[in-house]
Amino acid sequence: MSNPDVENGGQARAPPPTTTGIKPPPGRYSASSVDGQHAPVSPFFYDHAAGVHERQHHTWLVPLVVLANVAMFLVVMYYNDCPRNGSDCVGRGVLRRFSFQPLKENPLFGPSSATLEKYGGLERYKVVHGNQAWRLETSTWLHAGLIHLGANMISLIFVGVRLEQQFGFWKVGLVYLVSGVGGSVLSVLFIKNDGVSVGASGALFGLLGAMLSELITNWTIYTNRIAAMANLLIIAAINLAIGILPHVDNFAHIGGFLTGFLLGFVLLIQPRFGWSEHPFGGKTKSKYTACQIVLLVLAVILTIAGFAIGLLMVFRGVNGNDHCSWCHYLSCVPTSSWKCDN
Repeated sequence: MSNPDVENGGQARAPPPTTTGIKPPPGRYSASSVDGQHAPVSPFFYDHAAGVHERQHHTWLVPLVVLANVAMFLVVMYYNDCPRNGSDCVGRGVLRRFSFQPLKENPLFGPSSATLEKYGGLERYKVVHGNQAWRLETSTWLHAGLIHLGANMISLIFVGVRLEQQFGFWKVGLVYLVSGVGGSVLSVLFIKNDGVSVGASGALFGLLGAMLSELITNWTIYTNRIAAMANLLIIAAINLAIGILPHVDNFAHIGGFLTGFLLGFVLLIQPRFGWSEHPFGGKTKSKYTACQIVLLVLAVILTIAGFAIGLLMVFRGVNGNDHCSWCHYLSCVPTSSWKCDN
């Protein structure tokens, strides 16, 4: 996301108009009590006024991740085999063993919570006391239902493809994977119910957080800075605000967003506007600003410290709600229309 450098007296082309929008919502749901009506909104935000890289990366990782998530959903549905249990399965006559659990059990058209737990869903007791830390990552590749899967994958395409084109597969992939774990760590620490939490939205929120830090760290290469910042902050606020509705694991969202926000300062840093390198080592400007370097160092320290402290608390069995009486409101705010006991 950088403006084209004007070198050797060349003229810069006028940038195309900025495109923004809001796309279908991702969400991380508790599979024991899911509700498809409430899920965070995912933005498709890209400031074309920031210009184009010298070269655009080929996009293959994001489509591969989408295919992997779809394949994993099919595998889980195959082994779920709803008709085997004699339940009133949805679509039993057509889908047979791929049919969905009764809607009163799973309104998102998906498997049972027991199946999700068996194949890698995030369950606090098994992570803390069962030495199954791998669930912190595997849970991000599972989905509570067809609606959940579709919303997350559509959002991933709109957000992830643009980022991969600009920054390459390994940077976007690293943000995605690590943010998913960061979301799971915070979820284990603070989620109050004993259900199974699944979904890729922690990783998706990580991409959103990385977009925000990318804007901050590459501030000098944007032309319409205030509008871009306001747009991202508003969309991030909407995303997280919807997470306070019931049956949505907002702790996974917050943890993923914070992780991606820090990683963006490290991985998505770009040379300052006007920097260029000539033969024989000549440079017109220093490559990075002092502010970029300071933010990078701080982000590395905070990321390492955050994961070290978070994982230590998880494996010691710490319940964050015992030390923070109001934190549960970050994931669910009770009203006259719903309760947050579970």
